[in-house]
Amino acid sequence: MIKKDYKYSELTGNIIGAAMEVHSYLGNGFQEVIYQRALSHEMELRSIPHQREVEMDVMYKDIQVGRRRVDFLVDETISVEIKALTQLEPVHLAQAINYLEAYNLEIGLLINFGETKLKFHRLENKKYKKP
Repeated sequence: MIKKDYKYSELTGNIIGAAMEVHSYLGNGFQEVIYQRALSHEMELRSIPHQREVEMDVMYKDIQVGRRRVDFLVDETISVEIKALTQLEPVHLAQAINYLEAYNLEIGLLINFGETKLKFHRLENKKYKKP
């Protein structure tokens, strides 16, 4: 599922496991907010530290140009964006990567609950700057 040599592989693996449990229980077909609430509850059950709908600054060349809510910020480190679409498009991946860059987070997950099988992508911010 997740290669052990990836940064934060244990944590991202735990998040994906929680998402798999939610998808296994609920299946597909619900609105995104339903999956968001269920995933938050499952992460609480698994003691995965997280915050839902965290408002974060969008930065451009070291100035704030806006704010956006990330679906989940896990352990103050990993961005988790969720979708409930019948199929992810390349634009969704690009959007999730753009958010990582704007938030200056190193690792993110894009999880889609809308397909018959859970789909997820582990994303890395190639422009990450250590604070």
